[in-house]
Amino acid sequence: MSVKMMHETNTQHDHSKPVAAPPSNQQVAFYDVDGTLIKTNVVHIYAYYAANHPSLTRRAAGLAKLFASIPAYLVTDYYSRKVFNEWFYHNYKGFSEDRLIVVGEEIFDKVIRPNIYPGVTDLIKRSKDQGIRQVLVTGALGVVTKPLAEYLGVDDYAANKLEIVDGEATGRLVGRLLAGPNKSQWIRDYATQHGLNLENCWAYADSFSDLPMLSMVGRPCAVNPDFKLRAAARDFNWPVLDLK
Repeated sequence: MSVKMMHETNTQHDHSKPVAAPPSNQQVAFYDVDGTLIKTNVVHIYAYYAANHPSLTRRAAGLAKLFASIPAYLVTDYYSRKVFNEWFYHNYKGFSEDRLIVVGEEIFDKVIRPNIYPGVTDLIKRSKDQGIRQVLVTGALGVVTKPLAEYLGVDDYAANKLEIVDGEATGRLVGRLLAGPNKSQWIRDYATQHGLNLENCWAYADSFSDLPMLSMVGRPCAVNPDFKLRAAARDFNWPVLDLK
């Protein structure tokens, strides 16, 4: 299964081959990933990278820093998913590009695939059977999103990409961060590029921070929602889906 990566951020149109534009009446289903399709999140992914670093010193320091920072991460994520991601990805500074890719595939096999929610494959299959195009939009890294996208058989995905200089990650992201309202802007750009009517499209997400993403489409669905999103879904009369 070949999966097209549109671009990892809104500014990276040159990172993939052009995809034939769907007809204007094409329906698309946009999926958040962490918490929506899988139990794991960016913290679990980094923890695996840190725990498997070839340097014992770097391994111990990375894990110690991660565990000490978790309370601050939780507070930051509550107030701003964008700020959280910008801060969190600094942990990857100094990781080699090759190792990010190789370990990313291992992470899919050992961490992500076992934690895909039971109802996900049926949801995507039913959607595909209706001729709906499947697209993942996630704040996770592309190196761990690609194998998930291939496994689920989706058409496109958008994910974050670390800046690489001299073969090592700088801890900064390339282009616009995919998180919170930026996901909705990515969806708007995608719709413009492919001539989509977003009123005919779907979106699935679990977090209140993804409210802008859900509000972009005519057919939003709250999946495994947190308290604030569940309340919003009730107010807007959106369907609520439990995939756990």
